[in-house]
Amino acid sequence: MLGQMMDVPLLVSSLIAHAARHHGSTQIVSRRIEGDVHRYTYRECEARSKQLAQALVALGVEPGERIGTLAWNGYRHLEAYFGVAGFGAVCHTVNPRLFPEQIAWIVNHAEDRYVLFDTTFAALVDTLAPQCPEVRGWIALCDEAHLPTMRTPVLCYETLLAAQDGQFEWPLLDERSASGLCYTSGTTGNPKGALYTHRSAVLHAYGASMPDAMGFSACDAILPVVPMFHVNAWGVPHAAPLAGTKLVLPGKDLDGKSLYELMEAEGVTCSAGVPTVWLGLLAYMRGAGVKFSTLKRTVIGGSACPPAMLRTYEDDYGVQVIHAWGMTEMSPLGTLSKLNWAQSQRPLEAQRALLEKQGRVIFGVDMKIVGDDGRELPWDGVAFGDLYVRGPWVIERYFKQESGSPLVDGWFPTGDVATIDPDGFLQITDRSKDVIKSGGEWISSIELENIAVAHPAIAEAACIACVHPRWTERPLIVAVKKPGADVTREELLAYFQGKVVKWWLPDDVVFVDELPHTATGKLQKLKLREQFRNHVLPSALEAGDQCPLDPHEPPDANKGAAGSATDSTKSAAMRG
Repeated sequence: MLGQMMDVPLLVSSLIAHAARHHGSTQIVSRRIEGDVHRYTYRECEARSKQLAQALVALGVEPGERIGTLAWNGYRHLEAYFGVAGFGAVCHTVNPRLFPEQIAWIVNHAEDRYVLFDTTFAALVDTLAPQCPEVRGWIALCDEAHLPTMRTPVLCYETLLAAQDGQFEWPLLDERSASGLCYTSGTTGNPKGALYTHRSAVLHAYGASMPDAMGFSACDAILPVVPMFHVNAWGVPHAAPLAGTKLVLPGKDLDGKSLYELMEAEGVTCSAGVPTVWLGLLAYMRGAGVKFSTLKRTVIGGSACPPAMLRTYEDDYGVQVIHAWGMTEMSPLGTLSKLNWAQSQRPLEAQRALLEKQGRVIFGVDMKIVGDDGRELPWDGVAFGDLYVRGPWVIERYFKQESGSPLVDGWFPTGDVATIDPDGFLQITDRSKDVIKSGGEWISSIELENIAVAHPAIAEAACIACVHPRWTERPLIVAVKKPGADVTREELLAYFQGKVVKWWLPDDVVFVDELPHTATGKLQKLKLREQFRNHVLPSALEAGDQCPLDPHEPPDANKGAAGSATDSTKSAAMRG
């Protein structure tokens, strides 16, 4: 027997339509490329999104075709989210921080028909246009007065919109039709496309808005520092209108001073971004001697969040840090670190030990860890293995790879190595490609990195494997000192004593001026491994008594990597 409920499709357009109808006067504030601050409402956003849909139809765009964007977080980019997907096309957000050759490959692979771009990327478009012959037109996100001088013929966004009256009804689409496209940088070889549906986007927005997730409400003002070109800004552009949340979009200026001033001016209550941004904001506030007056919580993801930074924000600035994990293939949210009632009654340090993990899944996601034999492992916080996920906003296959699916028995292999404790809290111990295999046992590079950055003189650190003649691989710390700070190799190595088991201790430390990062802020360990592939560890010179691993005490899984995971302060986060 079937139920007798209305069959109303879950559509991206319904999100902005809801916000316009029921939160119509709520503001969307943007720091524009032009230098000023733009302010309008959800009601006006929907009207202009409809004008964009009309303009694209007038240009001959068909449902299902892809429209690319090269843009910062701003109101025109937000209009593209709804105007493109709303009439049935696919909004393809492209990361402008990639190399031009990579961007050209992505645009061509996606078969983008038009590309909308912020004027800061005019020179980039001039480089891309000859490499992307199938793009019918490039649309500058500005008015006629701000059109840049370019070699490439371009269309003016505001002129296109002005030619339309906005009298447009959002069509009733199949909720399983494609709405958005993002390419992941978390894989080897060419990037892979994750093609989202209207249904997955709306369900993800519901999941993100729940109290035990990002917890948006109509009383909040959210400033997403995470770019709208990176995994849909973690779903914020969809979740904010669903909840009626005030949106504050920071544009291109993401330095600590710019972010702090915008947060204070607009009464921002919550935010979201990668650790590098929060380190910069923290440095500014310390230098300026200022604190937040309205910011209450932030979601931190994108790469490992040092526990020391998490505690500083909470203890010194009164900001709740919500640690998160996910990936492009998951739209991206998977887990968030929030306590239930019973956990909140535990001693403070026990609470913090949980909050420094990646947290519990939100409804819509399931997860498991499996061993080398493919069997599911227990949730005891000790056993760790390969992490698998499934759910309605997890991809079934990659874009244009119709002949094969990455799923294993209906589960998506994330490429992460993790533990799950009896509370159901996930803890990422490493990426499978970054884990260090010493004497046949695993060492978590993330845990060693977190210990290194907890040292008061260290700003950032990465841990990579170096070849060792006896133990196959041993850990090397590559660290960046804080400005004006000093610490020796020996002092930093001594800092690890007592914090991990003996055979986990790093073999060496190298100090550098900066670490390489991907376009989405993640450490590029592949580059570091290439850079230090010929590095000779002191312990490798004699490969015996000088090795931190006691040669008379072989690795023991009961008190080695698995045992140390129980006491770890590891962290990882949403990847793209």
